[in-house]
Amino acid sequence: MDTIQDRIRMIIKMHNLNSSGFADKIGVQRSSLSHILSGRNKPSLDFLEKTLAAFPRVNGDWLITGQMPKATTVKADEVKTAQSPSIEAPSSPSSGVPIANQTTADSGNKGKSIVKVLVLYSDGTFEEVKSV
Repeated sequence: MDTIQDRIRMIIKMHNLNSSGFADKIGVQRSSLSHILSGRNKPSLDFLEKTLAAFPRVNGDWLITGQMPKATTVKADEVKTAQSPSIEAPSSPSSGVPIANQTTADSGNKGKSIVKVLVLYSDGTFEEVKSV
């Protein structure tokens, strides 16, 4: 299981920042971030609030607990496919290579049903949608 320090590191990496840039962006001392990332200190409520304010697409429940809220569920028959014949996948921040290139959601998957959809945003955050 990942720790809150791991999730903070993930936010830093997904936004192509270093520790100093992250600390500057959220308005905390660089040493404070260093102490949190090393495990010496736990992040304060103020630190978490500043992080969520600077990165509004980061889910607060995920940041604090590591769990995504389960309230966002949809039935499989309510899932609509995109109007476009293909889905453009984001590029990997480090390589610029597409992570995946999937055409329509049901091509070649007859008899299978969707159980989870992971939406990846360009700012590095994500949202999970589970079907019931």
